[in-house]
Amino acid sequence: MSRSHVNGSAATTTRRLLMRILALVLGLVLGIVGGGAGLRFVHAHATRLSLQDDVDALLRYGTPGVLVGLQTRINEIEVRSGVGNRETRASMPWNAKFRIGSFTKTFVAATVLQLVGEGALGLDDTVSSFLPDVLADGDKITVRSLLQQTSGLPEYLREVDYVSSGDESLFLANRNETVTAELAVEIATLMPRDFDPGTSWGYSNTNYAVAGLIIEVVTGHTWQHEVNERILRPLGLHDTTAPDTDPTIPQPHANAYERFAGVGATEDDPKYGDFVDVTEYNPSWAGAAAEMISTTSDSNTFLRALLSGKVLPPAQLREMLTTVDTNEAFRVNWPGGRYGLGIMYVPTSCGGSWFHGGDVIGSRTRGGVSADGSKSIVVSFNTSSLQPADGVPAPAHDPTADLIDDALCGTD
Repeated sequence: MSRSHVNGSAATTTRRLLMRILALVLGLVLGIVGGGAGLRFVHAHATRLSLQDDVDALLRYGTPGVLVGLQTRINEIEVRSGVGNRETRASMPWNAKFRIGSFTKTFVAATVLQLVGEGALGLDDTVSSFLPDVLADGDKITVRSLLQQTSGLPEYLREVDYVSSGDESLFLANRNETVTAELAVEIATLMPRDFDPGTSWGYSNTNYAVAGLIIEVVTGHTWQHEVNERILRPLGLHDTTAPDTDPTIPQPHANAYERFAGVGATEDDPKYGDFVDVTEYNPSWAGAAAEMISTTSDSNTFLRALLSGKVLPPAQLREMLTTVDTNEAFRVNWPGGRYGLGIMYVPTSCGGSWFHGGDVIGSRTRGGVSADGSKSIVVSFNTSSLQPADGVPAPAHDPTADLIDDALCGTD
């Protein structure tokens, strides 16, 4: 992947070089005086300065604020830029909670894979084995194809118009509606299949609505309960929740904003209007596909534990990280990107990273973790409707790509 730093001016480059030289000199001095603690302090300070440059640069893509957390073996750093409240101009809160969108899928997939490891189900079991008569072709769709996005099931959200239409009035009037997983799947059954099971790849939230129902059938508990008991509690992720129908976000949190599509909008030119506060809404329409709330610290802890083998047995982790090719639309944002079981792989300048991006109304989440779980970064925007400022060219790929590469591939 070609890498052109989003803030790659000569001044910024010089600043970074000077900071690294300063860190080296101070590190030698403090290393002699204070030992390892001195070196960790200097490393954290130099990393924070470099990360701050990249985070500040993201504001030009049209987000009110950005919050970024980085975890390594020796440090945990959180950096913020912009505002968490457009009216009061308050900063993004530290350790803010935010909707993580489709990053939820990684938690759900890991839960299913734990059940696989326990022998409660198999990846090649069919949907009909657990949910007879729910899908007409359920005997051809496997659990693996659900998690891998190769089932061909259509996107139910296309027919949830207050979510998919981009109509501000429609969303505001229906923001507290409940969409159950059963209803989501029923909606999908009335739509034509995108392709025959196992013949292609296509991203669809319906896959995870079905996966959530399978968890419930196999365990006798909701997917939210199983994620909490199997992943959140054992890892101590106390700031991560699956809110079901609760419209609120626990404090502290930034306000979430969305710019809805305007008259004559197209996919390439959404003609966004002004920001609208969408902090509170019933997230049940996102369900097992995109419902959860977390923090940068909890998200990083989960990612590092997952890739370090602390969440899944080796056989199931290998299954999760076995990827398939995606499609052109996916690779526009993440060149060379491939998809595993509820997780995506993206090439970097140091070998590649793992994550699952998340976009829901009012929030966008990005990140990456190294293959050995030693270093992880999570990026939270308090909008999903990015629009570059006047005169700023649209990024060729996902706007966080350079920041993530810098963070994961820089020196420790």
